[in-house]
Amino acid sequence: MTDLNAIDQRVFPPTARRGRECGRVKVGGLAVTDLVAQFGSPLYVVDEDAARDRARLTREALQREFERVGTEATVYYAGKAFLCVEVAKWMLDEGLNIDVSTGGEFAVALAAGADPGRLGFHGNNKSEQEIARAVAAGVGSIVIDSEQEIARVAAAARAAGVRQRVRLRINSGVHAGAHDFLSTAHEDQKFGLPMSRAVDVAQQIAAHDSLEFLGLHCHIGSQIFASAAFRESAKRLLSVYAELGEKLGAPVPELNLGGGFGIAYTPEQADDVPDIAVLAAELADIVAQGCAEAAIPLPKVAFEPGRSIIGQAGVTLYTVGTTKSVQLAGTGDAADQGKYNGFAERLYVSVDGGMSANLRPALYGADYHAVLANRASEAPAQLVRVVGKHCESGDIVVHQELLPADVGESDILAVAATGAYCWSMSSNYNYVPRPPVVAVREGEARMIVRGQTEEELIAQSVI
Repeated sequence: MTDLNAIDQRVFPPTARRGRECGRVKVGGLAVTDLVAQFGSPLYVVDEDAARDRARLTREALQREFERVGTEATVYYAGKAFLCVEVAKWMLDEGLNIDVSTGGEFAVALAAGADPGRLGFHGNNKSEQEIARAVAAGVGSIVIDSEQEIARVAAAARAAGVRQRVRLRINSGVHAGAHDFLSTAHEDQKFGLPMSRAVDVAQQIAAHDSLEFLGLHCHIGSQIFASAAFRESAKRLLSVYAELGEKLGAPVPELNLGGGFGIAYTPEQADDVPDIAVLAAELADIVAQGCAEAAIPLPKVAFEPGRSIIGQAGVTLYTVGTTKSVQLAGTGDAADQGKYNGFAERLYVSVDGGMSANLRPALYGADYHAVLANRASEAPAQLVRVVGKHCESGDIVVHQELLPADVGESDILAVAATGAYCWSMSSNYNYVPRPPVVAVREGEARMIVRGQTEEELIAQSVI
C-alpha cells in the first residue's frame, strides 16, 4: 500500500523530510509553508548541499576511475540544465568546469568569476560575434559543430592572436534516451557531423595554424541508465583514433563522451538509476578496453553531466486552486495499470503554475512525482492529475499521481526532481511571470534568481 505521506529521498533532495508534529515537508531545514510565505508560489527551491555533493561525487568518481586505468578525466557541468551565477559558482567551487552553448550562458559563467579556460563552448549555430567574444576572452575549448565553423573559429583566433583549442562533434550513430527528441547522436539531426567525415574534417582543422585539435566529441542522448550505449559509442569513436593519429602525426590527446546520465523522476524509476561510482568504473573500463583493442594510447577524457547533478537538488512548490473530478473510461485507461488500478474517477488538481514553469511534461511526456507538502493526511488515496492554469489541454504538471483525497484549495504540492530543465526552459506563456529560484542550506534560504512581476512583463511592450 502506498504511503501518501512518505518523502522518497531517491527523488527528493536528501534533506527533504516531513515534520513529525504538523506534517509539513521541510527542505534544507526549512518548511515549505515558510518558503511560500516568504517568496511566493510557484517557487523553485534548490538544495545547495545536494547540488554541491552530487557535483563533487561525480567529479571524484570519474577522476578516480580514469586515474585507475592510466589517464585523466575532466568534468564539465552542462549549464543548459540550469545555470545562474550562484549555481555556476557552486560548480566551480566543487572542481567542475562549465559547458555553455550560447553567448548568454558564457556571460553568466564569466559573471560567476569563471576562468575562461575552464569553459567549453557548444552550439550548432554559434554566431561570429559569439565565437569572437569567446576566443578573445580565452575560452578553454570550442566544439566545432560544422565544417563552416572551422573557418569562423580560425579567423577569430587569428584576429585575437591565439591558437584556439577545439573539439569536433561527431555523431557516432549510437543514440540513447527516453525520447527521440533527446537522442542526439543519430545522423538525421542538427548536431555534429557523421563518423565518415571525422578524419577529413579533423585534417581541415589541423590545416589551420590558429587551431589546436583536441579530439572528438559525442553526445548520445539523455536519461541514460546503463553504460552499454557509451560502450558502443566509445568503440566507434576510438576506431578512427588510430587513423587520426597517423594522418595528424601525433596521437589524438582527448576524447569527450558527453553527458546524459539519467536520474529518477518518480519512485518507480529509482531502482534503475546506477550509482555514479559504479558507472564511472564501467566507463573507465570501456575506454581502456577500446584503446587496447584499437592499439592506441589512452587519451584524456571529458564528460558533461548536467541533469544528474542538479536535477534531484530541485523541488518546485505550487499552491492548489480549483479541483475537478472526472469519470474514467475504465478498461485500457492508465488508471488500470499498476498502483493506479481500481480508480473510477480522476481528480484534476489545478495549481498556480504549469507548463510555463515546467515544459517537460508537455514537450516530452515526462513523468514527475508530487506530494501534499503543507500537511500530512490520513485521507484515502485518490488518483489525480496535476495541471496548470494555461490555456492548453496539454498543460500538465504531473500526469498521474496518488494524493490524499482531501487535497484542495490552498494546499501546497511539492514536485520532486525539478532542478534540471525547468527554470531554464520556463516561459511567460499567457503572461505568467517566471517564478524566483531560492537556494536552501542548513535552515537558511536566499534568492538566487529573482522572479518576475506582471509590471515587468508589461514594461517590455513598446507603448
